[in-house]
Amino acid sequence: MSGHSRWSTIKRKKAAVDARKGKIFSKIIKEITVAARMDGGDEEANPRLRVAVQSAREANMPKENIARAIKKGTGELPGTVYEEFTLECYGPGGVAILVEVMTDNRNRTVGEIRHMLERNGGRLAESGSTIWNFEKKGLIVVESSGVDSDKILDVAVEAGADDVSKEEETIEIYTSIESFNEVCQDIDKAGYKRTLSELSMLPKSTIRVEGKDAEKVLKLVNLLEEHDDVQKVWTNFDIPDEVISAFAEAEA
Repeated sequence: MSGHSRWSTIKRKKAAVDARKGKIFSKIIKEITVAARMDGGDEEANPRLRVAVQSAREANMPKENIARAIKKGTGELPGTVYEEFTLECYGPGGVAILVEVMTDNRNRTVGEIRHMLERNGGRLAESGSTIWNFEKKGLIVVESSGVDSDKILDVAVEAGADDVSKEEETIEIYTSIESFNEVCQDIDKAGYKRTLSELSMLPKSTIRVEGKDAEKVLKLVNLLEEHDDVQKVWTNFDIPDEVISAFAEAEA
């Protein structure tokens, strides 16, 4: 999972920059609106909304923006109705790609994503052909600088975490969906600062991709993530850290 961890770290740094520019606010607002529409505007009674609002706070979204998005979801304010679905795809090197979409025009969005895939060595896949290789898990990330990894391991495991992985710059904590909120709360109570907390689709197995195919995969995933109607992109690639770092520097 090294390649995935490196790519995730780069995406988090990019997200922090995008948040300052307001670029990711629209995607978070969509998620808050849909979560509130589905299960109400009470964070305590709506786990999905609670996660979305936490993401908004981590991105330094103003409180009034959050409140307005919730009210649009509950119908207290007029708002756009979004449809959400997941597209299963294949990319260069045979990697599997899941694209989580939230849109007010399904046909337009699917057409645009299909075109993007075909121009960059990918294609849409049949329903069920790739999603079986992914498992929904909670992911919590804490910066490792100045942190006693043994202590945070004890806190996480005691709270119900499934696994803890120490990477170069971060400590990544994986949980079941059921224990996700409790682990987040215990990490906070212990005084650790979460830089990311989300429900992720993690691959059960990965595909090693190198050379030109690796560059093509990273380009395609990056393009998909930049699409306005794409909320999340999950893949099962395993790409060398040096290739990911070189790509990130070229894109900076």
